[in-house]
Amino acid sequence: MGGKQKVVLRVPVLDAKSKSRALQTVVRVPGLSSGLSSVSVEGADKNLVVVIGEGIDSVGLTKSLRKKLGDAELVTVAPVEEKKPDDKEKKPDNKEIPPWSYGPGRVIYVLEPFPHPCNPDPCSIL
Repeated sequence: MGGKQKVVLRVPVLDAKSKSRALQTVVRVPGLSSGLSSVSVEGADKNLVVVIGEGIDSVGLTKSLRKKLGDAELVTVAPVEEKKPDDKEKKPDNKEIPPWSYGPGRVIYVLEPFPHPCNPDPCSIL
């Protein structure tokens, strides 16, 4: 298969030691490390090993995990689609500003109460 692919394997991960052993086994598979992008443990029970990369031999990987951990099951092998920037995500640069909003070229008038010369505090009752 050409291009990147995602391989999901179910392994018996009981504790941190077996999780570490599973990840080390995946990384040490001969010929896999050159095209490897990422390896992670996922799933509700943390029993899925997800491997993403180019030129992954999923059958050889499953056999290596079975030798090291005693059990491994190949769940899925699928191509990884590259994310392309959408035109919808880009904001237009020449966005028109509505007349009621603040923006460049708009004058904002602030009206403040003018204090009486005899009484500098406009809120006093006396």
